[in-house]
Amino acid sequence: MATRHTRKDNDIKRYTVASTQWLRLLIALTLLSGLAAPSQGAETSYIPQIEYLRVDPDSTLTATEALASDDWQTLKEESPNFGYIRDTVWLRFPVSRPATINLLEVRYSQLDRLTFYLLENGRIANRVETGDRAPFAQRPILYRHFLFPFEQSIASEYQILLEVSTQGAMQIPLRLWNAQAFFEHASIEDQLHAVYYGILITVIFFNLFIFSALREPMYLLYVLSTLGYLLVIGSLNGTSFQLIWPDNPAIQNQMMLLSVPFAMLFTLLFSRSFLKLQDTGPTLDRLVVIAIALNAVAAAITFFADYSTGSRLTVALAIPSFLLLTTLGPLQWAKGNPQASYYTLAWGALTLGSAVTAANKYGLLPTTFLTTYGMQIGSALEAILLTLALAARLYQQRQEKVEAREAELRAMAARRSAELKLMDHALHNPLTGLPNRSSFEMMLNDLMVRGPDKRYGVAIIHLNNLKSVTKTLGHRNSDRILELASKHYNAVIRELPGAMPVEQSDLRNFFLASLDPQTFAFIVDADATGSVPRSILKGLDGIRYPIEYLGMQVPLDPRLGVAIFPEHGLDANTLIRRAVIAEGSDSARERGIAYYKPARDSYSADRLTMVSELRQALENDGLALFMQPKQSLRTNRIVGLEALIRWPGRSQPLRADELVTLAEQSGLIKPLTRWVLEESLKLRSRLLDQGWPLTISVNISPNNLREPDFPAFVQKLMSSFHSHQGAIILEVTETSMMQDPGNSLRALNSLSATGIPISIDDFGSGYSSLSYIKQLPASEVKIDRSLVTDLATEAEDRVIVQTTIDMCHSLGYRVVAEGVEDHGTADLLREMGCDMIQGYLITPPLPFDELLDWLSRNHHQPDQRKLG
Repeated sequence: MATRHTRKDNDIKRYTVASTQWLRLLIALTLLSGLAAPSQGAETSYIPQIEYLRVDPDSTLTATEALASDDWQTLKEESPNFGYIRDTVWLRFPVSRPATINLLEVRYSQLDRLTFYLLENGRIANRVETGDRAPFAQRPILYRHFLFPFEQSIASEYQILLEVSTQGAMQIPLRLWNAQAFFEHASIEDQLHAVYYGILITVIFFNLFIFSALREPMYLLYVLSTLGYLLVIGSLNGTSFQLIWPDNPAIQNQMMLLSVPFAMLFTLLFSRSFLKLQDTGPTLDRLVVIAIALNAVAAAITFFADYSTGSRLTVALAIPSFLLLTTLGPLQWAKGNPQASYYTLAWGALTLGSAVTAANKYGLLPTTFLTTYGMQIGSALEAILLTLALAARLYQQRQEKVEAREAELRAMAARRSAELKLMDHALHNPLTGLPNRSSFEMMLNDLMVRGPDKRYGVAIIHLNNLKSVTKTLGHRNSDRILELASKHYNAVIRELPGAMPVEQSDLRNFFLASLDPQTFAFIVDADATGSVPRSILKGLDGIRYPIEYLGMQVPLDPRLGVAIFPEHGLDANTLIRRAVIAEGSDSARERGIAYYKPARDSYSADRLTMVSELRQALENDGLALFMQPKQSLRTNRIVGLEALIRWPGRSQPLRADELVTLAEQSGLIKPLTRWVLEESLKLRSRLLDQGWPLTISVNISPNNLREPDFPAFVQKLMSSFHSHQGAIILEVTETSMMQDPGNSLRALNSLSATGIPISIDDFGSGYSSLSYIKQLPASEVKIDRSLVTDLATEAEDRVIVQTTIDMCHSLGYRVVAEGVEDHGTADLLREMGCDMIQGYLITPPLPFDELLDWLSRNHHQPDQRKLG
């Protein structure tokens, strides 16, 4: 008996060694397969730029009709993959390098019908029809993929047209080749396929040998499961069609449908037996039995359903079955099932590979090496890992006590390591290893407590160009650049006089901390550093120097902001916040460094109070509209008013532009603009009641133009006041439109289309493009007061204003001159042909009631027929 057990143990050891060698071989071959394809030079192969046309399956097009269609679209992806569709797909693309390119490869063998057209100078020179519904011998070249050879002449221009229809997945990965280069490449790939098939066949026969020796049904189920995957892969890549039944495409298509449920059926049976689910997991066992029944039904349906329905059904059932199989391992592993560890790894690899392949079939993933061969790689890993699992199963019970002890020791070591890592991660940035914000704040607060009489400078380094670098080079390269930058900045700061270490030990010596991925911080003795300004400039130059990475000089645009203890704050949070404010100032953008200045802090408590007061003023009707008239230079009549916002109840006056800026920065510009529009309509109703049918101009912010619902709000508001249609003019400044010209133009066009007049305000004060201005749906242009103020004394201003008036008239705009304060300027503008004026010459902006009195005293009631 002892001799028998010794012989069995020796067989197990040899079995395990052999399986381990197969695993190493497969990993090496998998890595090699990614590198086996030689780099395709410019003269051997390439993927062309493809255009496609989708046609309803009930429609029939000739090649000439397809080429003449206007519905061609450029393919955005490199490889066409439309998933499961019934449409006929046409592809066309030019052929370049005629001296070397003479072969088209379509690297997917499950396409029902392909028609290849070679167009020479726009005419069909060659036509070939094939597909997996036709016998294999009808292919131009007897190969598992579709190959179409052709010849070219240097004197002609060539284009290829493909017509493709299929009931399966519509994916058409193609490449143009030099024929010799293709067959050299295909030879290597075929050798790799042969190795893969050899691995699976060896696994099958090896486990058949184990089954014949041990008579355990589980090994036979595993053989049938592996055979199923061998049939799936062989059918998918066309090998079985080429080698086993080349004259029977119907058998090939039937086996393609049948192989998936066949593999799943025996895989589920094997898993149920291998994991002993009847004893260890009754609930999971019932789920597996249901899955077995469904796959058996799916296998039977494939004999009656059409190919499209059958393929969708088998793939749809395969995905949840794979997920169930993958879930079995971790659940049983968690319960302590000794067979579950290898099983989890094996089915994890197979499920991942199969899921990638299935997603590719549905068009969810592009066609690449991994998506094409995912199931192949996964099934080979699964076969070898489960072979190892079957070997380990025979002697695993002997190792349980040893493994339990080792597991306990590993758990203790892992727990200790995890505790140390958690402590380290709590105080350090995981990428750069620098102390993080918490660590920096603790050190800074402790420093201020221990030295309250000293002056410390808290400096922030913000990398303003990091997002652009990340978008250009990717996150992985960006992370590496951040590591290099942190080391560089730490070395530069270490040399600054007065620099203070944030963390210092035998292993670490950090003068820099990481507040977030884009922001670093450090501390200096303010008196020591301030006494040597040259060192500061030298350090600033060192920090601003680009980071060298992979031969590139990567500019990160670092800017520094500095806050001083105790002048600018008495705690770490305040000092850091104010250093960040200094870093974002105009001075920092211009010079690279800025010190905090309370007078320029727009984020102070006073500003928050002002925002709160403005919100309350909006809610409690605490704002008012003043009106400034516009006078026609032709009739001297008042033809319109401009609504100007005022905050009359505030103890400290606030200019209108400051009020608008505050609203824009605080997000109150949306309700503020809506209030102005609604109030303007109410005031115009009062004007109409008094017999003054004047237009009212309302200024809108560029933020309003970026609001998706702003045009709809204005249109809805105007529709509620029919008597004011066309009488409320929206004024947009020339400069604000250029901040976002695309959105501004769309919003203004939408408003203008509903009859709302648009006026361009402050014209001549910005740098807008005339080509853009002429696209605006404006009816009025207001010349900025900066050009009008010195009109009587400055000849250059007169030339500019005259040119502006002439240009605007030629474009169909009315012209209003702002800031007119004397009769001489008004007379000049009248001679120049200006239409209207506005300014203190007429009257300053007036409250509404005073405006009505002013109108009644100084002007007659307007004749509405001659208004304007």
